[in-house]
Amino acid sequence: MSTGTTRSTRLAGKIAVITGIASGQGEAAACTFARAGAIVIGCDLNLEAASAVVAAIRADGGQADDAQHVDLTSEPAVRNWAEDVTARYGRIDVLYANAAATRFAPLEEITYADWQWNFRHEVDVVFLPVQHFWPLLAASRRSAVVLVGSTAGVTGSVTNGRLAHTATKGSVVAMTKQLAAEGAPRGIRVNCISPGMIRTPATEADLLAPGHPMRSIESHIPLGRVGEADEVAACALFLASDESSYVTGANLMVDGGWSAVLPG
Repeated sequence: MSTGTTRSTRLAGKIAVITGIASGQGEAAACTFARAGAIVIGCDLNLEAASAVVAAIRADGGQADDAQHVDLTSEPAVRNWAEDVTARYGRIDVLYANAAATRFAPLEEITYADWQWNFRHEVDVVFLPVQHFWPLLAASRRSAVVLVGSTAGVTGSVTNGRLAHTATKGSVVAMTKQLAAEGAPRGIRVNCISPGMIRTPATEADLLAPGHPMRSIESHIPLGRVGEADEVAACALFLASDESSYVTGANLMVDGGWSAVLPG
């Protein structure tokens, strides 16, 4: 369980839906939000690992529903999940659309099938939960949506071929602004966090693996290191809490300054 956030009341009494809680940034967010007083409702395709996160939250004195196995690329599955939450709670106060998966490839190598796969697993997995939980967020009248973009959504890369990933994360950043406009009259704030290189099981197995060109990325990050999942979760907590009550439509870069400067 994440231990980077001390217990607080910043989300006391709030119901927080988080997608992709089994590991990495989603696990960190689930633990962080629970330590801030939220009732966490989480899902993941890896139900065993997600259930272990729920157990850890409860053992730490937090509140969390049983984890659910939800395929976020399936509209019926997301609809059923939202209907279940509606029946039990009638509202939610926070939606953190964290879950995503990607396949990296440059233009010359990416297949159309992989292009479509990326959009299903990085855009559809955001659109479907937002759409189906929107009425529950509106019922709160003081709710927050946090989407997850990336530095890839605002910059290109000469090191990592990732055209589809760039397109999908750019879409998420753009969706943030339109959803902020549509949500404001309903009392729904919508913001985005865009992490840079963050150490998670997924990046350790890919972008930070020995021999990968991105392995030495620390030398290009102004703060001189790769970020941690707890640091992303802390930023998400701010955007989910009433502390950011006058913030909507923003894209917060969580990247150690990587996107702000030119290398060298």
